[in-house]
Amino acid sequence: MSEGDSILELHLTITDQPQTALALLSANTPFSNGKIKSIMQKGAVWYSHHKTTERIRRAKRLLQTGETLHLYYNPDVLDQQPPTATLIHDGVSYSVWNKPAGMLSQGSKWGDHTTLYRWAEQHLLPQRTAYIVHRLDRAAHGLILLAHNKRSTAHLATQFQQRTVEKIYHATIHGLLQPTHPSLKITTPIDGKEACSHIKVVRQNAALHQTDVEVRIESGRKHQIRRHLSEIGYPIVGDRLYGQHEENGDLLLCSYSLQFNSPNSGERRRFIVSSSVDQPNSASTHSHSSPAGDDVPEF
Repeated sequence: MSEGDSILELHLTITDQPQTALALLSANTPFSNGKIKSIMQKGAVWYSHHKTTERIRRAKRLLQTGETLHLYYNPDVLDQQPPTATLIHDGVSYSVWNKPAGMLSQGSKWGDHTTLYRWAEQHLLPQRTAYIVHRLDRAAHGLILLAHNKRSTAHLATQFQQRTVEKIYHATIHGLLQPTHPSLKITTPIDGKEACSHIKVVRQNAALHQTDVEVRIESGRKHQIRRHLSEIGYPIVGDRLYGQHEENGDLLLCSYSLQFNSPNSGERRRFIVSSSVDQPNSASTHSHSSPAGDDVPEF
């Protein structure tokens, strides 16, 4: 097999003397040392110790007897290039980003180099570890929050669990949805779990037979907004998964506003990024903030 031309999955257990990850992979794969280091940096190598499994990126990490190294090499995944994310606010222990469409919130066992948290780890100064506290669909764009230490991770995760984080989305949907007061409430369960979305009409475009809407969600199920709008007959423009005959164009779904309590001060913070709904004739994107009164594989 030539270097890099097919999928390769390996599970290598140290049975004799300790070895570095680089030496072990060099002896058991067709890859050069430089290629192995690149694969590790992109998150496709893991190791298991007792009941713990986590990514390993340092090529010279010494593995002990009984530990297992896992390689998940897929050139189609590793050759992907991440789009550029924009830092909105650096709170040191947390950060707020404008995630572009096409960037992942969470990686897989095959790699994580195209995720927002990995982008943050490589571009924030000073560099620091990033932790996921919530997610945004790959096809969607807009605001997403990361934590940078365990205390902030727990603080923010608790806010999401207690539903004290306010998330507002903008979307453009097919069809002319009629306004309701105060909003249209959709409570259809998703994957057997309760889910609640509030839909408010912002404007209608009769010429395109489309409606701009604001969506507030109480829960955060997978593809919740996309599924709820599709089920009532108003799929989001550009939704190839839940729409009808969508072939071209981006998903017109934006995480427009995010409000939460700062894990540093407890102060209520709100961040907003512009979208096509509040800037219908402009392709520009800006943001501002104001104070207001799914990653370990199974083995």
